[in-house]
Amino acid sequence: MFWIIFACSVFAVLVLWALRDISQPRHAIIRNFPIIGHMRYWLEAIGPELRQYIVTNNNEERPFSRDQRSWIYASSKKANNYFGFGTDMDLEQSPNHLIIKHSAFPINDLSPDDPNYDPLFTLPSARLIGKTRCRQKPHRPSSVINISAMSFGSLSAPAVEAINRGSKLAGCLQNTGEGGVSPHHQHGGDLVLQLGTGYFGCRNDDGTFNLEKLKQVVAANPIKMIEIKLSQGAKPGRGGALLASKITPEIARSRGIPMGKDCISPGRHSAFSDVDSMLDFVELLADETGLPVGIKSAVGQIEFWHELAVQMRETQRGVDFVAIDGGEGGTGAAPLVFADRVSLPFKIGFNRVHHVFKEYGIRDEVTFIGSGKLGFPDAALLGFALGCDMINVAREAMMSIGCIQAQKCQTGHCPTGIATQNKWLMRGLDPTYKAARLANYVVTLRKEIIQLCNAIGVDHPSKVLPEHFEIIHPDFCSSQLSSHFGLAPRLESNGAANRLYELQV
Repeated sequence: MFWIIFACSVFAVLVLWALRDISQPRHAIIRNFPIIGHMRYWLEAIGPELRQYIVTNNNEERPFSRDQRSWIYASSKKANNYFGFGTDMDLEQSPNHLIIKHSAFPINDLSPDDPNYDPLFTLPSARLIGKTRCRQKPHRPSSVINISAMSFGSLSAPAVEAINRGSKLAGCLQNTGEGGVSPHHQHGGDLVLQLGTGYFGCRNDDGTFNLEKLKQVVAANPIKMIEIKLSQGAKPGRGGALLASKITPEIARSRGIPMGKDCISPGRHSAFSDVDSMLDFVELLADETGLPVGIKSAVGQIEFWHELAVQMRETQRGVDFVAIDGGEGGTGAAPLVFADRVSLPFKIGFNRVHHVFKEYGIRDEVTFIGSGKLGFPDAALLGFALGCDMINVAREAMMSIGCIQAQKCQTGHCPTGIATQNKWLMRGLDPTYKAARLANYVVTLRKEIIQLCNAIGVDHPSKVLPEHFEIIHPDFCSSQLSSHFGLAPRLESNGAANRLYELQV
């Protein structure tokens, strides 16, 4: 009799425990996998010991190390994101180790009791995008950190909603991704509408572009800019694919595609075929919507960029912004060879494109946006030093709302409910709670960028120079960042004077 009572008691406790786990909104893993989901957090608690003695150290995991993920998780939860007992990196033996050179006379950080203290650490762009070409609706982003392109369909409805709500809280932009605007993008956050090769949401039945549908989408949503995607870092030269099994009626309505068929994006655009016709398309969109229009691309053959710069210099047409994606950028799924081998990594690719625009004297006509693992204070600051005006983050934003780097994005079985359309898994992600976490991450990233700027002795990341960085080599030598990228030493950063003047007015 005792064992029957004991077994029933244990069973009742487990049932109550499971019901509690299923109903709580804070942890998607526990909500989707009641009771056993706690094991992840127990193992995470002893993770340093397991890695130290059995597996890997805090800096070996890829694509994001344990230290990087821990910093994002702590920042998004407003927990202590400090690390104790000194660095665990071998500064003198780590190849290409980046050093930020502080000033002997830094700028003091503002304390919370200072009347000018801003708890959101607002950090607006120094660029008024669209001003140079007199667009009807130029836009100055209120944040230099914004959310990169991630489509509804690739991400779940709760994930898109959480990012949109979080973007509103943090005062940053959310890029819709090529999947277009869905109802889940309509929770108050400002948008960048991305036009991919499939023209989802503004297409004809045959997949060609429909201008009138685009104008309707722009009129009905808080869209501040339009981004034409030429390619992305993870699979440049190839279109995307959303399998029929993953297409729900809601996705079909948002994208304007039929049910029961794989949704395939072509590898190239049908609305234009070369630089000349692309610029005609850019001007058409800008004239009809009044919005700034730019392009997003990974960097491969450099001839395209030379031709673009020549035509912009010699004609009255041009893009308002250029978003450069690095080959280290991520996506839900890509062929391994494309993810590993096609397109240049961000630092090399961005520097080449930026140099082309400087060479032709049109650098200050364009706002430059960088993406590709730049969602950390040091990486973002380096991007600004190379010439970025703004930074876009994607996978880091996913981690802030619960992604655990399970690397199951391509399977449809994301355990945290982010990169899946599985109803049970999606219910584990509470959009309201996760929205706050995304906002906390963006605010903390801006905060630490400001702190780094203060340590350097400048008051805005647009003033950060390559001379503020040094590269350490394993042979106990170092070199200036500028020497690695062919940058001549200078007294101010690319376009910094113009950018800061625009910021003040």
